[in-house]
Amino acid sequence: MDSAMAAVVRASGAFGAILYVLPPGEDAVWQVLIAGVPQEMAAPWRRVGLKDPMPVADAVRERRLVWAGGREEMARQYPRLALVLPYDFALAAAPLVSGSDVRGGLVLLWSGNHPARLSTGEQDAVRAGCRRLAEGLRQAADRGEPVLPRDRPRTLPPPAPSVPSPVEATALSAFVDRLPGGSCALDLNGHLTFVTPAAAELLGADRAALVGALPWEALPWMDVPHVEDRYRAALVSRRPQAFTVLRPPHMWLAFELYPDATGLSVRITRGSPDADADAPPSRPAQPSGPSRATVLYHLMHLASTLTEAVGVRDVVEQTADQLMPALGAQGMVVMAPEDGHLKIVGQRGYRPELLARFDGAPLTSTVPGADVMVTGVPGFWTTFDELHGAYPAMTHEDGMAAWAVLPLIASGRPIGSLLLAYRRPHVFPPGERAALTSLAGLVGQALDRARLYDAKHHLAHRLQSALLPHTLPHVPGLSVCARYLPAARGLGIGGDFYDVIRLDEHTAAVTIGDVQGHNVDAAALMGQVRTAVHAHATVGSPPGDVLARTNRVLTDLDPDLFTSCAYVHLDLATHRACVALAGHPPPLVRHADGRMEALRVPPGLLLGIEPDTVYPSLEFPLPPGSVLALYTDGLVEAPGVDLDDAIAALAGLVEHGDPGDLDAMADTLIRHAPTPGDDIALLLISPDAPESGHSRGRPIVFTGKTDESRSERTGSGGEDP
Repeated sequence: MDSAMAAVVRASGAFGAILYVLPPGEDAVWQVLIAGVPQEMAAPWRRVGLKDPMPVADAVRERRLVWAGGREEMARQYPRLALVLPYDFALAAAPLVSGSDVRGGLVLLWSGNHPARLSTGEQDAVRAGCRRLAEGLRQAADRGEPVLPRDRPRTLPPPAPSVPSPVEATALSAFVDRLPGGSCALDLNGHLTFVTPAAAELLGADRAALVGALPWEALPWMDVPHVEDRYRAALVSRRPQAFTVLRPPHMWLAFELYPDATGLSVRITRGSPDADADAPPSRPAQPSGPSRATVLYHLMHLASTLTEAVGVRDVVEQTADQLMPALGAQGMVVMAPEDGHLKIVGQRGYRPELLARFDGAPLTSTVPGADVMVTGVPGFWTTFDELHGAYPAMTHEDGMAAWAVLPLIASGRPIGSLLLAYRRPHVFPPGERAALTSLAGLVGQALDRARLYDAKHHLAHRLQSALLPHTLPHVPGLSVCARYLPAARGLGIGGDFYDVIRLDEHTAAVTIGDVQGHNVDAAALMGQVRTAVHAHATVGSPPGDVLARTNRVLTDLDPDLFTSCAYVHLDLATHRACVALAGHPPPLVRHADGRMEALRVPPGLLLGIEPDTVYPSLEFPLPPGSVLALYTDGLVEAPGVDLDDAIAALAGLVEHGDPGDLDAMADTLIRHAPTPGDDIALLLISPDAPESGHSRGRPIVFTGKTDESRSERTGSGGEDP
């Protein structure tokens, strides 16, 4: 395996490689052999799940060659990888296939100077090497050898450097001594292997103490992020790097790093704090944009906040709150496709009337947001002249001086675009472009989840709204007031329901219930329960039989969800009522004399558990002037509050309410409810005095959407003319 690995690295022109093995029956690949890079750099990906957004996972799962030809392309395709290794390098990942079996995967690394595409010869070398490695893994498996290393993957030694003759060694030593400043060498793991006397003098340390040590450990003043970062950049990109660092108390030193397959050569000279920290002095200085530490901090903060975002509005707000201050942007627009047109889904820092002209533009139009969305390629413009040159139809209306338009990628496809705008001139160096593209990748994944959530929530809300009664029937001699309040934002839609059923001239029924869960299934089952209760009620069944027959329907459906329910039969001629409960909170009665009572009905099991459950009933008087309160547990349940105490508190509110104004009483009960962690449904029933001849109070239903902070009122009944 070692020779096959070394051969594919040499033949393909790569500087490094990582061999992964897929153990039989597992859903992840494991590192077994590393060449050309330190184990410390490869450690975060020692195990890669086949569903992880990583090149080797895609290659193994899809049995194809994966190519990322540079920093920006890496950031678009694999933002997590690009943010951990934000350097300019190219990568290929290929599956190891033997017969019909995938044995593992191979990752190959090229320097940042590599062309944008693999040549035909390189592709042939990669495929030949993968076949040889796959065959080696097959033979090892046939011999019964362990597939995985016991502790950590092995590392191939770097190619041995040529050994100079004594004459050459003398000449090399003299050559190094004549160079200005000092020189030292590091191996691929960062350890110092050689230090000249001049270098030791500049570093202010003994040569014997330096050899074999890591610079940032042997010299505390070098223990700063950008020192190790430049070392990693040199190894991964295989390009020269440079940085300056202060040796206390006031000496600035300039370091130039030159990498190859065996390690790094380092030149040290006196420098100044103004020296270019990104490249050797022979290359023009370029601005670096946000530091890597800053980008990683905001990445972690953004990632953690986006996990809590449950809707598109949440994603837009969190992105604006986190990214704009971190990146120094003054404007942000999030766009997504909708029926072949550009849809503005959120913005910060722009006038709404300006964006309204672009909202609904065809995706084929010459608008940067639409173009990036279609191509998946980010755009960066440091002046309006650059932007106008790319899109001649654009006019300079937003007062901004620089723009970045980034693709929002999810599952490998563009699902939108993100515009960042700057009021002052802004240059986008390669490091910043890659970081912005990676951050946009996180936003894209969150936006994709949020749109799915919003779609499901909208469907569930429409379903529930369709299944709840839009109006309550007018029942002569009875006043009814209803309220519905959805759960707190983010919990989806619930299965609370209520109904008023007019049976004949002198009788009626009321019911209220709560289906377990907050999803489309709960809303659909709620409609089935309400329909079953209504059907059994209209044939004149007593309360216990209505619940028993509804229970048998639910157990036959076997929905894996349970339902609580209260059903009350009202005789308006005799002013008596009969109630049965299926695991539901006790109804409250405010008697005509103001006395409160919680009806202690022997509760039956929740609907949908046992098919032959018996539901006892209780008869009680309900004369004019009294109020019957039916409610779901969301009105009384709260963490850390005893349920009996909560019901007693609710009874106190009913007791002090005005029985002649059910609307005001209902508003009071809802206002004093705990922050809804569950849906709330409420029914207030009051028989009218015989001489009134019509309903008191106007029944109102609260049908607020859970993705808004307030509820909407819709009329639900009203008095007959």
